[in-house]
Amino acid sequence: MFEDELPKPAKLDLEKMSVDELEARIETLKAEIAACEAEIRKKQAHKSAADDFFKR
Repeated sequence: MFEDELPKPAKLDLEKMSVDELEARIETLKAEIAACEAEIRKKQAHKSAADDFFKR
């Protein structure tokens, strides 16, 4: 297994979850997506800065 490979989460049975539980899960997932997108922007900025530095 590669270092950045994350273990796959167990599949949830969404049918057994209440509306409130599903809404809470959606909010949690949105927060995780936002954190991932922020990390992508950070990594892209670092790569861009490194590319600019080494092009000189």
